[in-house]
Order: sequence, then C-alpha cells, then structure tokens
Amino acid sequence: MQKKMRILMMAGVFLLLVTGMAIGSEWANPDLLITPEALEKNIDKPDWVVIDARDLKDYAKGHIPGAISLGKRVKSALRDPSARVFSDVSKYEKLLGKAGIDNNTHVVFYHGDEKTLTDASVGFWVMEYLGHDKVHFMDGGLEAWRNSGLRLAKDPTIKEPKTFKANVVASRIATTAEIADIATGKTTGVQVIDSRSEKENKGEDIRALRGGHVPNTTMNVSHKDTMIKELDKKTEKMEATGFIDTNAVQEKFGSLDKNSRTIAYCQTGTRSTLTYLELRLLGFKNPANWDDSWRVYASDLYANRPVEAPNGEQWYNFDKVNKDLKSLDKKVKELEETIAALKEKKE
Repeated sequence: MQKKMRILMMAGVFLLLVTGMAIGSEWANPDLLITPEALEKNIDKPDWVVIDARDLKDYAKGHIPGAISLGKRVKSALRDPSARVFSDVSKYEKLLGKAGIDNNTHVVFYHGDEKTLTDASVGFWVMEYLGHDKVHFMDGGLEAWRNSGLRLAKDPTIKEPKTFKANVVASRIATTAEIADIATGKTTGVQVIDSRSEKENKGEDIRALRGGHVPNTTMNVSHKDTMIKELDKKTEKMEATGFIDTNAVQEKFGSLDKNSRTIAYCQTGTRSTLTYLELRLLGFKNPANWDDSWRVYASDLYANRPVEAPNGEQWYNFDKVNKDLKSLDKKVKELEETIAALKEKKE
C-alpha cells in the first residue's frame, strides 16, 4: 500500500516528459529534475554521465545500469574535509574530466535513500557552483527507479576521460565573512534559511562549540520537513523519505522574495544543499549554499561572532561528555567481562 501511495505522490510531482526532462507546473525550473523513464532513455548517450552518490560498496551491490561511482560518497568525493569545497578548482577539473565529464555533458546525480539524498544534492550544488548548466537530480533515487519497474546492475561502468573546464559562479557559495556581516546587521536584505533541526536552531542540540543560530536568520526549515514522509512501522513515527515534497517546499519557501539573495546553511553545508536545490526549482534568482556553515561559524572563539538562541547562548559541555564517555567505557568493560565469564562456564 505504501509503495502505491508513493508512486501516486511521484505522479503528482512529475506530469509529463518533454525532451527527456521532467516537467510540472509546480516548479519554475523543472528541467533540473529528471524521471527514471527519461534517464533510461538518455543514459547510454555519450554526452550523459550518471553518478551514484553512495559509497562504492553500496554501488557494487546494485546500481542503475550505466551509472558510475566516484569511489566514495559524493559529499566526500567533491569536497575537501578541511576546506569544504576545493579551493583549487583544478582538482575538480581533473576529477570530473577523469570521470568522463566535459562541459557539454549532462550530469545526473541520484541517491539510495533519505540518508544519501543530500549526497546527491551536494553533487548538484557543486556542479552549479562550477558553472555547469547541464546538471540534474533524480528525485526518489533508487527507489523511484525500482518503482518504475527498472532493473539494477552490478557491473561497474567506467567512462572515457574528457576535459572539463570550470567557470565558477561565485554567487552560488556564501562565505563566513558574508554571513558575519548579515549577523551583525552590516549587510541587510538577504534571506537566510537554517536547514538544521529545530533543536539545533534553538541551541538545544549542540554540534559545535556554541549552540544556537546566526542572528538575522529569516527562517528555520529542517531539510527533512521538505521531504515526503510516511509511517515507519518500527518507530511508529512519520519519517522522511528520499522524495521531495513539492507542496511542502512551496508552503515553506513560497512567502520569500525570489528576487532577493537567499542563503541556506546547516551544520556542515550538506543538508542545506537540498534547500539550495529546492530554491533553484522554485526559481529563486540568487540562491547560495553556505558551505562552511555552523561548524565553522560557531567553533572559532577568536572571531567573536554573534550567536542567537531563545534561552540564551549555549555551549558544548565537554565535561559532561567526557564523564558520559568514561561511564560508557566502564559499562562496556563490565559487559565484556560478563561475556567472557559466560564463555568460560560453557567451556
């Protein structure tokens, strides 16, 4: 029943196919999305490259026929762990060229489930940041592919190398300096979206040295609240799926000014790439992803950046965490000793 319901939801998102792209009255830029049926028609063309956003081990278990892997999850493959996006653009040119992508290649990213959805949206955003105007996202990922009755493959695909040249669109990335100016009121008229959970936004869930949110943030919309949700039999709660909820996106962001600069952020600039994609679908003229995001902003004590939280600024409690870890370590040792004693008795 749930599968049928989800297929119906997908039908509401995608109406017709035109020139291989998904169209629908819901989006201002529907060509950024692609349906499984359209992808199947184009995947074998020499100017198309489909990228599986998951880890290589998951790719090996089954992937869309003709899709390639970047060797690891896209959010890791296309970003530097220390500097987030590669500061040296030539690294992208080499990596993408080696993957068989040039400036005339249609690039499609797809995910496995809700957990890897933002890997695919990271890929989408990075390609747009590099100025590539032929990048697409397959909503629903592998589940949408299987729901359409299409098969998977296990044999890897390797494309012939090509030459890719970046044409960076600087406005598609927001810097921490820009955010700091917004936070202090030096820059006004910018719409800022916090894509983290409500608890993170309030400073109740702290994942940096400081908890809370950037002052002058326009709204807090968790990336999960823009996905279709269904009942999880295990948790008995409504959980996010790997499908974008068109109505929710319209409801959450429809009141914003599409002509104003709009910046999305989260903890590490990953979840917010889904928000960036949704803003692009809605037709926002100057959207950006803040790749540094809260992890950088709230962990530099020397920068003295302002932080806002409903109940006052919160700090990460290292003392409590250390005590909890010691307590956990003690319990693990006790459990290991108990298991060892039981094994001795059996022997």
